[in-house]
Amino acid sequence: MPSVKNQRLITPPTYVEYQGLKFLILDAPSNNTLPIYLKEMERYKVTDIVRACDATYSKHLLEARNIEVHDWSFPDGAPPPPHIVDQWLRLVQKRFEVDGSNPHNATIAVHCVAGLGRAPILVAIALIEYGMSPLDSVQFIRSKRNGAINRKQLQYVEAYKRRSKGRCSIM
Repeated sequence: MPSVKNQRLITPPTYVEYQGLKFLILDAPSNNTLPIYLKEMERYKVTDIVRACDATYSKHLLEARNIEVHDWSFPDGAPPPPHIVDQWLRLVQKRFEVDGSNPHNATIAVHCVAGLGRAPILVAIALIEYGMSPLDSVQFIRSKRNGAINRKQLQYVEAYKRRSKGRCSIM
C-alpha cells in the first residue's frame, strides 16, 4: 500500500452524525486514492461502504479490513429506486438498531462519483426515517457538504414519506 502520510483528498469526506446515526459521505475512490480514504474510514470506524455508482476500485483492500462493501448503484442525478431504499434502510437498521443506538460506534460510508447526489440522498432518507423532517435533512447535509442533492432529488426528498411512525423499521 502506498504511503499516505502527506497525501490529502481533493474533496474531503463529510461526516454526518444524528441521534446515534453516523455516516461518511465520499466521492468515488480509485485504486490509487483508496489508501487515503481507508485512513479516513479507520478514523471514523467505518463498518460498511455503499457504492451508489459503478465500482471504481477493487473491494479486496476494504474486505481485508472487515469493511463490508455494498454495490447499490443507481442512475446519476436520480432518486434511488425502491429496492435500493429497502436495502439501504435494512443496513441502517442493522448497524444502528431500531432505537438509533450504536453499540459498536459504527459509521456507514456511502459514495457516488462526486459525493453530491446519490450518496447524500441515501443519508437524507436515513435521517428522515429516524425523525428529521425532509427539508431539515437536506439543509443539515448541505450545511456540511455544499451543493449536495440536486433539484430532482430534492423533490423526491420533499415527497418522501417515513415508513414507520417512530424509528426505522423495515421487515
